[in-house]
Amino acid sequence: MFGNYLIGLREGLEASLVVCILIAYLVKTGRRDALRPIWTGIAVAILLALGFGCALEFGSQEMTFEAQEALGGTLSIVAVGLVTWMVFWMRRTARHLKSELHGKLDAALAMGTGALVATAFLAVGREGLETALFVWASVHAASDGTPRPLIGVALGLLTAVLLGWLFYRGALRINLAKFFTWTGGMLVVVAAGVIAYGVHDLQEADWIPGLRNLAFDISGTIPPDSWYGTLLKGVFNFQPDPTVVQITVWALYLVPTLAIFLAPVGFASGKGKVKVPDEQGSRGSQPSKTS
Repeated sequence: MFGNYLIGLREGLEASLVVCILIAYLVKTGRRDALRPIWTGIAVAILLALGFGCALEFGSQEMTFEAQEALGGTLSIVAVGLVTWMVFWMRRTARHLKSELHGKLDAALAMGTGALVATAFLAVGREGLETALFVWASVHAASDGTPRPLIGVALGLLTAVLLGWLFYRGALRINLAKFFTWTGGMLVVVAAGVIAYGVHDLQEADWIPGLRNLAFDISGTIPPDSWYGTLLKGVFNFQPDPTVVQITVWALYLVPTLAIFLAPVGFASGKGKVKVPDEQGSRGSQPSKTS
């Protein structure tokens, strides 16, 4: 449940921040007349994401077992790819997100109502589709016959909306770069479990061999129906009897991805592109030149 809560929180907060930035900019610049098309674009994006999620859930129920496993495994891998790209992108651009959205909104204001709707739709719609796909894949992987995964996602989204509102009201201030770094790292761990489960689905669909070749089986030590087995399943998509292929894919994804993402320098952190200390130093040195 915690893993699904994290997904809802992380993905929902990105969308909430986008909405807050767009709305706050229009209010502060005296363009309240442009709020309606912005809200229209946001509403269409949300409906599209919900429709996409429903199509995934109910459409897959009409398939054969092998087709369901093949679809679930394929979409799980696609979802992990999208989320991996998203967490790296957000870590690089979190500190510049506000100015980037302001630039797009200025261009849309000059073009008219249709451009405003499109700007809001594209800004929120991308997050919505990514969220719907990854939530579906994660719930599919962690589902234990109870509504707990969906409850976790819903609580995460509600928390994200509350945090977004507090940001807008100025009642909450946190370091977004650090927030997205740590939540992104945890999301990579969740994604590793999702991709391992997706591989298992493809093995059950006979797309990948080795279904009977288990790496280990500790079901007796960690029963799946125990409280700690359920906790590990909900947080890490832990499976007590994974195949060799699952363990291999899990390790090949998790270790290098997490190492690169948490690297203190390089493209993962975005450092080297923003030289805040240099700018502050130059500002601090200006008075000495004039004195």
